[in-house]
Amino acid sequence: MKVEIMNGTESKADKIRELNDQLRTTFTGGQVVITRGIQSLGESVRTEIMAAISQFDAWSEDVDPHGEHDFVAVEVRGHKVFAKVDYYDIEMKFLSPDPTDPEVTRRVLTIMLAEEY
Repeated sequence: MKVEIMNGTESKADKIRELNDQLRTTFTGGQVVITRGIQSLGESVRTEIMAAISQFDAWSEDVDPHGEHDFVAVEVRGHKVFAKVDYYDIEMKFLSPDPTDPEVTRRVLTIMLAEEY
């Protein structure tokens, strides 16, 4: 599926990546959920974790095989942390019918310790 834009065409993965990057880098455009494990680490460590996730740029085929920037793994102060974007419908009952469309999708970025996965 191609999404038409004014200066050419943008693939479905391109649009999903753009929306995921917005959520991951600015923590806007969706909901951010922090697990109990992350919450228990204290404010200064949480701040470092959020910065590491928002600044992550080590994308590769191994890390991001679909080019959607929907999963990040970082290590902060000895804690392995995962951040995962999921796509739900607006009512958060089912998966989104179209993750490229913010009108029908609620993005959720879950930040967790690796051992909580």
